[in-house]
Amino acid sequence: MVRGLLDLSAPWQRVAVALAGLHLMWILLETWTTVRSSTSVEMATDRGTIYVYATARAATVAAACLPAADDQTYHPWMLALPVVFAAAVGFRLWGIRTLGRFYSHRVRVLGDHQVVQSGPYRWVRHPAYLGMALGHVVFVLFFLNTYSAAALMILLPTLVVRILVEERTLLTLPGYSDYAATHRRVIPWIW
Repeated sequence: MVRGLLDLSAPWQRVAVALAGLHLMWILLETWTTVRSSTSVEMATDRGTIYVYATARAATVAAACLPAADDQTYHPWMLALPVVFAAAVGFRLWGIRTLGRFYSHRVRVLGDHQVVQSGPYRWVRHPAYLGMALGHVVFVLFFLNTYSAAALMILLPTLVVRILVEERTLLTLPGYSDYAATHRRVIPWIW
């Protein structure tokens, strides 16, 4: 069985189109943030991680859309993956919305920056990264092939590096070290 998005006769193919559409909507929903971030006059301190991070995200999605080298067996549980994907993206967007103007795709601190502890920040310090990582894991699981698995194995460590770079900057904010002492970075009770 060769996977493709053009033949919608099987349920998994319709789900594949839905999942690809959800991913496109995600990109469109974050477009404003990307534009706003790129025109900011504040000093960015992401040390170039934005480019590696963005490339790894794009490579993961592109690789997932390549056909599998072997026959892929689809299971009924895979029909639930778009729901999990939408929840993950929703969690990310909730985190972005909660931060409001303090959120940027570039690592930076505004002059009046404050530590936000409401919304999803009650549970983890970086809910946007958690939602993004989970969304990509689910996307790759559905469209699993050797290339997408390899790209995901590049994306996840890239996220860890980016979080650590961001943490160095955030630790300059008054109150962030106290917040960091009581909240895990991405995975509650673990890291």
